[in-house]
Amino acid sequence: MALKITDLSQWVEDNKASFTPPVCNKLMYGGQMKVMFIGGPNQRKDYHIEEGEEFFFQLKGDMVLKVVEKGQHKDVVIKEGECYLHPSRIPHSPQRSKDTLGLVIERERSKEEIDGLRYYIDGTTDPLWEQWFYCYDLGTQLVPVIESFFDSEEFKTGYPPPGKIFPTPPVKIDTSTAVQTPQNFQKWCETVVRGSKVLFGSGEFKVVVWGEGVQEEENPGETFLWQMKGDAQVHCKQGSATMSAQSCTVMNPGERFTVTRGANSLALTVTIDPLASKMPKVANGVN
Repeated sequence: MALKITDLSQWVEDNKASFTPPVCNKLMYGGQMKVMFIGGPNQRKDYHIEEGEEFFFQLKGDMVLKVVEKGQHKDVVIKEGECYLHPSRIPHSPQRSKDTLGLVIERERSKEEIDGLRYYIDGTTDPLWEQWFYCYDLGTQLVPVIESFFDSEEFKTGYPPPGKIFPTPPVKIDTSTAVQTPQNFQKWCETVVRGSKVLFGSGEFKVVVWGEGVQEEENPGETFLWQMKGDAQVHCKQGSATMSAQSCTVMNPGERFTVTRGANSLALTVTIDPLASKMPKVANGVN
């Protein structure tokens, strides 16, 4: 059995036509973890609501993620070279310019989870129109939902019908969490020569930066490995392989693997725990 290693730079070059309108995105890996690259321009007014987190890494140019934080509109500017982890259940709307490219990772939904697409009355946080659906492929499902809004009276008038009362959403929207500030990836890496350093790690996604050394893990969810600089040797049930600079692969759920990284290595791993958001919060050390 051969472990599949993808040359990331070549993959981006081969799929560059997908990062411009009308598509603007390309799915690299579509298992439990959805690994995609997104270009622009893409300016939109719809806000996405989901029950999972999303990881953003802006590779070329800047982008703006419009969010509704604690009941207020806010712009999160993710500059080139910055990473950001978006919390679950907070409405968000990505705005991307021409000649930009970003990595976005989200997770597969369980059968019980529902996604929403919501439009707001201009200048307010009052809902104008929304639709809820089970999301199995956002790339194909998004367009018909948006087209439904464009065909609606709400789109034509900018207001919901008089007296309309929106039902309670099937997803409890987070109105108490403050979103994090995007992190400058290069500055974060300056102190990582050997071993590892956690970039994000308190929720569904655990994002870790690795330098020279050995990584031995077995995770309940999939793990995305991105060797950014230097070489690494990977051993797992899928097989063994050498990862060179700008190559990536994915470890299966429950698969024990070992990565040995040489001198001057720099790597990023993203691990998903799909049950993390379902676990009860810990307060004062008690569940």
